[in-house]
Amino acid sequence: MQPVVIGDVMWEPSPEVISKSRLKRFMDQHGIESFAELLKRADEDIEWFWDAAIKDIDIAFYRHYGKVVDLSEGKPWARWWIGGRMNIVQSCLDRYRNTESRDKLAIVWEGEPGEVRKLTYRELDQQVCKLAGVLKRLGIRPGDRVGIFMPMCPEVAISVLATAKIGAVIIPLFSGYGPEAIASRLRDGEAKLVICADGFYRRGQVVPMKETLDKALVSCPTVNRVIMHRRVVREVPWTHGRDYVWEVIVEDEPDTMHTHELDPEDPLMIIYTSGTTGKPKGCLHVHGGFPIKTAQDMAHGFDVGADDTIFWYTDIGWMMGPWLIFGSLILGATMVLYEGTPDYPAADRLWRMVADHKVTVLGVSPTLVRGLMSHGDEVPAHHDLSSLRILGGTGETWNPEPFQWFFKNIGGGRIPVINYSGGTEISGGILCGNVITHLRPCAFAGPVPGIAADVLDAEGHSVRGEVGELAIRNPWPGMTRGFWGDRQRYLDTYWSRFEGVWVHGDWAYVDPEDDLWYVLGRSDDTIKIAGKRLGPAEVESVLVGHPWVAESAAIGVPDELKGEVLVCFVILRPNRKGSEQLATELEDLVATALGKPLRPKAIHFVADLPRTRNAKILRRVVKSVYTGKDPGDLSSLENPSALAVIGATRS
Repeated sequence: MQPVVIGDVMWEPSPEVISKSRLKRFMDQHGIESFAELLKRADEDIEWFWDAAIKDIDIAFYRHYGKVVDLSEGKPWARWWIGGRMNIVQSCLDRYRNTESRDKLAIVWEGEPGEVRKLTYRELDQQVCKLAGVLKRLGIRPGDRVGIFMPMCPEVAISVLATAKIGAVIIPLFSGYGPEAIASRLRDGEAKLVICADGFYRRGQVVPMKETLDKALVSCPTVNRVIMHRRVVREVPWTHGRDYVWEVIVEDEPDTMHTHELDPEDPLMIIYTSGTTGKPKGCLHVHGGFPIKTAQDMAHGFDVGADDTIFWYTDIGWMMGPWLIFGSLILGATMVLYEGTPDYPAADRLWRMVADHKVTVLGVSPTLVRGLMSHGDEVPAHHDLSSLRILGGTGETWNPEPFQWFFKNIGGGRIPVINYSGGTEISGGILCGNVITHLRPCAFAGPVPGIAADVLDAEGHSVRGEVGELAIRNPWPGMTRGFWGDRQRYLDTYWSRFEGVWVHGDWAYVDPEDDLWYVLGRSDDTIKIAGKRLGPAEVESVLVGHPWVAESAAIGVPDELKGEVLVCFVILRPNRKGSEQLATELEDLVATALGKPLRPKAIHFVADLPRTRNAKILRRVVKSVYTGKDPGDLSSLENPSALAVIGATRS
């Protein structure tokens, strides 16, 4: 396997950008001259680093901790901020009450039909207090689990914060989930209450939510209360004694309320990730973990501060939803929330919103960029995107062409694209870019400070200049506290390969010339042809380099002679049609770029590929359906109709 194409340096930070950055100020405060020196010192002394980092992002405590970390039960079960008392809502809202920041915008929301709502920090705090009071009145106590099944509207942020405020535990659910996906998570977490909406808008149509939740709750005996926000204002089924209308039940509730004091290790959230097989994994996160990591990533990676307006296109069911809510509020910034699709009712929707709301930090997935760039360069050119100072991308591996398009056509070639890779179990990034180092296409500046990342060979030795497993050698506060109800599965998944080392499941590469890092995709997506290991991203980067190709997915299919052969699925740009001649042309393109032995056995033209709500292509599902095997957990699938198309291509 080879790294993605390493292009020329495309962006260098100016001395002014460096000097004004949060990361440089942090380094100067501690007498650190270079990014490499910072990483080394953080890895060698995790207590020093995390004590310094939590003070830099100014996390509030009712009682300060006496010890940074306790490793007495081993690295997998590290405990943080020993002796401290806190509730993350104190850092998100309470501390702004008697400051000028209370009148600053906390949330700017736009609905797909075009309506806009804005909430200041004071207004958000008042709404959180009201809902928190209702939750307590309905019998929710510290430690109880609360499902949140909502679109990205202000009420989703209010729900997250109100649940945390009283010490209850959030279970965020994708707004597009079907009944069984919802039910399996609520049953596993033994939720007592669910907050939902009556529906939301997607491509101009109402997506019903209350009816979907009702079907799920048939098999969720622990749920005895439902609070429904009237987002669409439509008639819905009703269960008297169980269901409450948000707007009615909060009306007479006081708009001030005491925030419940907690241990930093008390649960905050169970967020589920889809497994290749078996039931989804419930990653358990705590008050002194997930939010600290998100705010630190925003500050040291994306340079977010109180003057920023950050818009990450996401959903509450994807880690980046809670990441956006907690991180932006801790840092005193403004978040932009959007419930709909990024190219509806016109292809310029996302870019128009950036211009209208003066977004300074914009985050997307690489797949989203690949889709939007197919509409043409002129679409974003019609909008003033000069407010932007940071672009971000996460969710899956970049290909060079969309990365460069994003940099040139959205950032105007003047601002960095901060590449970001990690996971739900991490609470954010393992690797990230920053604003103080140079940028190459698809590259990372290195590990997020405080993450002792490494690249390992098959024996667990550190390697540079060759592809290996992405791993982490030290614990960090945002690390999941295991899988809900399944401690052993957590250990087996991350800690069983090498003693005391977290192995993440990604292929990575460090360029020995300039220490830039690259991620080449999931190690379980690897294709092995005649003994040669091949990452899907290598093939897909070649294919999307063709002017007619919008997106692609490469898989390995069993073959008696070679072990596996390469099969590719291609989505063409608008007004282009597939043909045998084009398929041959694409096969030739791959063979020329990667070598004749890696020539695809087949190229299939499809209208869509199975993907999650956050636009990540599910290659394992493509492979399973194409080869006629059980695709495993499909609860995160956004477009089930794509499966039939994949299945129909089987010969």
